[in-house]
Amino acid sequence: MEFSSFDINRRKLLSTTLALAAVPAVTLGFGTHAHAAAASLGAWQPKFFRFKLGAFELTTISDSEAFIDGPFPLIGANANEADVQELMRANLLPERKYQPGFSPTIVNTGKELVLIDTGNGSNGFVPRPNGGWLATQLGPAGFKPEDIDIVLLSHGHPDHIGGVIEGGKPLFPNARYVIGQVEHDFWAPEGKLTGDLENFASVFRANSKPVAEKFSFIKPSDDVVTGIRAIEASGHTPGHLAFMIESEGKSILFWGDCAHHQVASLAQPNWHCVFDVDKQQGAATRRHMFDMAATDRLAVIGYHMPFPSIGYVERIAPDSYRWLAHSYQLNL
Repeated sequence: MEFSSFDINRRKLLSTTLALAAVPAVTLGFGTHAHAAAASLGAWQPKFFRFKLGAFELTTISDSEAFIDGPFPLIGANANEADVQELMRANLLPERKYQPGFSPTIVNTGKELVLIDTGNGSNGFVPRPNGGWLATQLGPAGFKPEDIDIVLLSHGHPDHIGGVIEGGKPLFPNARYVIGQVEHDFWAPEGKLTGDLENFASVFRANSKPVAEKFSFIKPSDDVVTGIRAIEASGHTPGHLAFMIESEGKSILFWGDCAHHQVASLAQPNWHCVFDVDKQQGAATRRHMFDMAATDRLAVIGYHMPFPSIGYVERIAPDSYRWLAHSYQLNL
């Protein structure tokens, strides 16, 4: 029987490896001095993610990595706490803590830089240093505040409008600001709201008044710019908008706050979200958005999905869905 040189070399390598394995480990060292283990570097997560969509370039930026209590009762207050926790266990997630994304998104259309939502800033839901990172993360992501042409607001909650003002001044000095007319008119008036809603409204007024003359107002189906169209998504707030972003036949849906947890919100769209102004309409909007994303196989940017907050929706039963995190689909 003849053997190739490859067979012989493979046998030599195997025998050498086995021989080395039999030698006491101390004889294989290059010195007698022990070396200490490397210092711990600490946990780290990416702070921005960029991808192409046709001729557009999109960048999501992390505004916080905070863990918060939940998802119950923030999500599922109309359900049994045990059922919410069982859903977490079934999906290998902690029962009482979760890490939502807070993901402002920049769309470079080739003509404009459009920033969708501005994060927590200095007076949003997640206080610094745990949130409000957009201002410091713009540079590492490749942008300057003065380069932003349009600040587009999905709605008026503090974790979306908080980053408009930095150090008492508008962070984006050259931008114009776009928001739904219904949304603006809900939050802007003095003395209209009470309780938590008034607390949110006070942040809205504080951050919108300094740039009031730069605001313009839209309604569902309006084009913000060519390739970014507003979509009705009320319920979370009265004028909450989603946005369809399209370029060269490719689309992605920025659904804002249509979901607050990547499992609970999608698996049970009828579970209430404590932040929804209209709980029933919020649930109806979730069902509609999830059905559209699943049926049309749309890529999605979900502001509160785990960073980089990009994924797809799979229907697993009638009115029940699953979030499929992006892996490489948009990198092609």
